[in-house]
Amino acid sequence: MNVFWFIPTHGDSRYLGTSQGARAAHYDYFRQIAVAADTLGYEGVLLPTGRSCEDAWVVASSLIPATKRLKFLVAIRPGLSSPGLSARMAATFDRLSNGRLLINVVTGGDPNELAGDGIFHDHDTRYAITDEFLTIWRGLLEQSHDNGSFDFDGKHLQSQGGKVLYPPVQKRHPPLWFGGSSAAAHEIAAKHIDTYLTWGEPPEDVGKKLADIRRRAADEGRTIKFGIRLHVIVRETEQEAWADADKLISKLDDDTIRRAQAQFAKMDSEGQRRMAALHGGNRDKLEVYPHLWAGVGLVRGGAGTALVGNPEQVAGLMKQYAELGIDTFILSGYPHLEESYRFAELVFPLLPRAQREQASGPLSGPFGEVIGTSELPKVSAS
Repeated sequence: MNVFWFIPTHGDSRYLGTSQGARAAHYDYFRQIAVAADTLGYEGVLLPTGRSCEDAWVVASSLIPATKRLKFLVAIRPGLSSPGLSARMAATFDRLSNGRLLINVVTGGDPNELAGDGIFHDHDTRYAITDEFLTIWRGLLEQSHDNGSFDFDGKHLQSQGGKVLYPPVQKRHPPLWFGGSSAAAHEIAAKHIDTYLTWGEPPEDVGKKLADIRRRAADEGRTIKFGIRLHVIVRETEQEAWADADKLISKLDDDTIRRAQAQFAKMDSEGQRRMAALHGGNRDKLEVYPHLWAGVGLVRGGAGTALVGNPEQVAGLMKQYAELGIDTFILSGYPHLEESYRFAELVFPLLPRAQREQASGPLSGPFGEVIGTSELPKVSAS
């Protein structure tokens, strides 16, 4: 089981929908979270993309020297940049980080945001462009290891003698990750993607989605890995966890919820529609499955559900998803710095994870505060 964390480049807070308890989105804070994730043993971090965020490539690049093992899941946006430029950026990042790049393919689902970036294609056309984009992107990087060139003549995109002269560290290319719930998205995943990401829906719904993608991938002669994107509110007791879930949205007024839901309703993203359908903008029925809470999605776009409970309950639901075939969990919590520590301390010992040394090297000497002047604290599972 691989566990990733999240760099909140669109802001962070102790309460949703208000500036109360909010934190500035600046480099020092991003660096603190990245170093914490690296030191605690998270496999990597996701950096979000879009106009509500600081640019993911610039932020991730700045965090390479601050970390040692942490992988960076960074977005490419087909239609917003050319496949040639994106391939060169990926190769350079992969070389500078010594193979720590993962690629998140984001086709986009907000027509207003896309229009602001000069993209006016409808939903299915954007996915057709994504197909051609990834064909060129993959071809350029695969050929780069042999100093070869790549030609492609598509309906929307072309490449004539395209080359990447400095190949990435990772053979073939940095792994491609992707999320999307429409039929067009599933076809892209089946044809091109290494790891498919889903947002946190009830396990039965996730299972159906994964089964469809497995079938489509098999038709392409491919196999795909799976991951899930969730928030988490874990506390030592279940009562504390649910109290803090309620507290997270306690400053949120109904007008803010209505305005957020109105924006989401204008999107043509099937995944966003499914997230909104879990709660319908109603804060009275937010536990959509035992220990799966949809409160975050009242005002946050994209991933809108959280694992809520004590460590055993949270780990138990993660294992339910793992039984469906999910091996990577991309998590976040408010505020992100403190919650990265809390989750690692409470839940890591309960998960089947590969053991590895911390980024700073093996631990030696006392672990925890010395008792009195000479007694070591009792060793615990965490």
